[in-house]
Amino acid sequence: MTSHPLNLEKLTTEGRNSASESLDVMTAEEIVALMNAEDAKVAAAVAAESAPIAQAIEIIADLLAAGGRLIYVGAGTSGRLGVLDASECPPTFNSPPGQVVGLIAGGIAALTTAVEGAEDSPDGAVQDLQAIGLSATDVLVGIATSGRTPYVLGGLDYARSLGAFTIG
Repeated sequence: MTSHPLNLEKLTTEGRNSASESLDVMTAEEIVALMNAEDAKVAAAVAAESAPIAQAIEIIADLLAAGGRLIYVGAGTSGRLGVLDASECPPTFNSPPGQVVGLIAGGIAALTTAVEGAEDSPDGAVQDLQAIGLSATDVLVGIATSGRTPYVLGGLDYARSLGAFTIG
């Protein structure tokens, strides 16, 4: 598997948000205002990436129409969100069961209990993807806030080796 060395101190996901350093002494109203201000940054971040997001949507739609699947892989909270999104697609979009799949490092047990170390196994993702028969007609979305989770990177590397479209 490909190694992706990163300096953890430089990752925004591993650092402190200076705006919330006094969270323990803030009033409830101040906390709500802070969270709302931080949430407001999301719209601008999405807008800045609107072209590649739209391109990804078009590719996903084409591959789903051709019989492919949309598959999410992630670990911890990221994996839980992928599984949650996948489980909501049939009732929300009337997609066939199994068309959108969520995989989480550590398996089903990791949905409610932390499975320590599962995120560190790139081979775990390969095994999980082989178990569901990932193919070149599928789209794999790797969800990793840090961009360096070995389980996710291993899954993306494997999907690329099969010719599947990948998104990170």
